[in-house]
Amino acid sequence: MIAAGKSMNRSTVLVVEDDPAIRRGLVDALTYAGYGVLDCDNGRTAIEVALDSTIDLVLLDVMLPQVDGFGVLKELRRAMPTLPIIMVTARGAEQDRVRGLGDGADDYVVKPFSAKELLARVEAVLRRSPQRASTVKTLRAGQRTMNLQRRELCFPDAEPQQLTEREVGILHYLAANRGRAIDRNELLQHVWGLNPRGIQTRTVDMHIARLREKLQDTTADPVILTVRGKGYMLADGVEVGE
Repeated sequence: MIAAGKSMNRSTVLVVEDDPAIRRGLVDALTYAGYGVLDCDNGRTAIEVALDSTIDLVLLDVMLPQVDGFGVLKELRRAMPTLPIIMVTARGAEQDRVRGLGDGADDYVVKPFSAKELLARVEAVLRRSPQRASTVKTLRAGQRTMNLQRRELCFPDAEPQQLTEREVGILHYLAANRGRAIDRNELLQHVWGLNPRGIQTRTVDMHIARLREKLQDTTADPVILTVRGKGYMLADGVEVGE
């Protein structure tokens, strides 16, 4: 997976394409245009990267190993309803275009296409994409400010740090349900978009542990509390801004 530096005020695009030459061409075109770029060559990795990284748009091939593009689209739409997704494929049959758009793709580009056309479509989709639907915009705890719309964590006299989609989802859900402990299954269902029945996983605890480290969350200055036997909740001292 290749990460290109994100330029000021530009977006980051995840390119999901299993053909190395085509993937390299897409990465080069987007990078030259000033976008930050992440890329991968299979559907399973694409889902993981999209959910655990800070991205603004996905260019998604249909014919992918492990999970095809329609499967990736379904998973991302369930977990990230407003994330812009453009299907990129050699399959130009009308039924495929209808299926992709019907399943929630924002646009559908059929190969071959020019870099100029693709960049124009990326710009157009980003312009019309809805902002994160949320009444909770910021959280403040001690010296920290968490801007959930920008996905940024700010400390005084320091550069902002990026929060991932999952991290923002956790903070937003805890803020929207402050005053009660949220168990792991509820977080899996509402933040991960998974049916928790029968799932045995430590992923919620691992994500929260990493988030606490990023937040410099301590017992003396907490953001997220662990309620033994019940789950997690937002600390009383966290201010919620709408």
